[in-house]
Formats: sequence, structure tokens, C-alpha cells
Amino acid sequence: MKKLIYTPIIFFVLITAACSNNEVIESEPPIALIEINNKQYETILGSYCWKTSKSSNICVDTAGPVEILEGETPIEVRSGEVVKFVMHYEPKRTKIHVTQIEGVKTSDVIVENNTFFAPMDKGIYYYSYGVWWMDKENTNVSDGDALYNFVLEVK
Repeated sequence: MKKLIYTPIIFFVLITAACSNNEVIESEPPIALIEINNKQYETILGSYCWKTSKSSNICVDTAGPVEILEGETPIEVRSGEVVKFVMHYEPKRTKIHVTQIEGVKTSDVIVENNTFFAPMDKGIYYYSYGVWWMDKENTNVSDGDALYNFVLEVK
């Protein structure tokens, strides 16, 4: 009789332990948004490498920002307007890099407190927002990275 009582308890403990050792990991990077004047816009996911389990990674290579955004309607902004990055995901990313492309000119964008300022000059600007989730124990290893793309038109 005691075996029947303990069997469900042992089964529950084994299942719980097995589940707690395997983190629930998404099959692809989370959605990244930009916020301008309290309105949010989705970015377009580009190339990424994403850890789907402790032993499996998926890497996807796409075209660059200008090519991947071809045909997309630019988000209209005013000169110098604040652009904020928003991502509802845990763990938080540990490293970012933003590149701006205007015609053939490429430049790095300074981001502070998840924000940057739209360019002062009128025109169409393409952006690549690179995000990395670095391993806590081995700081040179990434648990995942993704490039998010969007296009702004300064009016």
C-alpha cells in the first residue's frame, strides 16, 4: 500500500526536477519595438543565432537592413525626435549596437538609456539594432544574438 502512495509523489518530483533543469527557451529571438512619441512600432527581425536548448542553436542569415526593408513604409519622425528601444523579454539583453545607413554612408549611433535621437537632416535612414545576450559565466560567449531592422523618414 505504501508503494502506491509514494509512486505519484516520486513521479511528480522527477517531472518537476526534469522541467526545472530545462529552461523554456523560445524558438527565435523576442520581438523588438521602437517607441516614438508614445507610439510603438515593430522592427523586422534579420540575421540571428538563438539557443533553443542547452545543446542546440539555430542561426539564420538574412539580407542587410536596406534589402530586408525594401518596400516597407518608413516611420515618420521629426528632426531630433527621441527613439526608444522596447523589448519585453527576460533575461534582459547585455549588449547592443546600432548602425545607421543613409545612402552609402554607414555610422554608429550613440544609444543611452535605450534611446537615441533621430537625425537632424531630412531624409530616409535605415537602422540595424544588434542585440546580444551574453553568457553569465563566460563573458566571451553569446547565448543568443539578433539584428532588428527599421527605417525612419525625417520630415
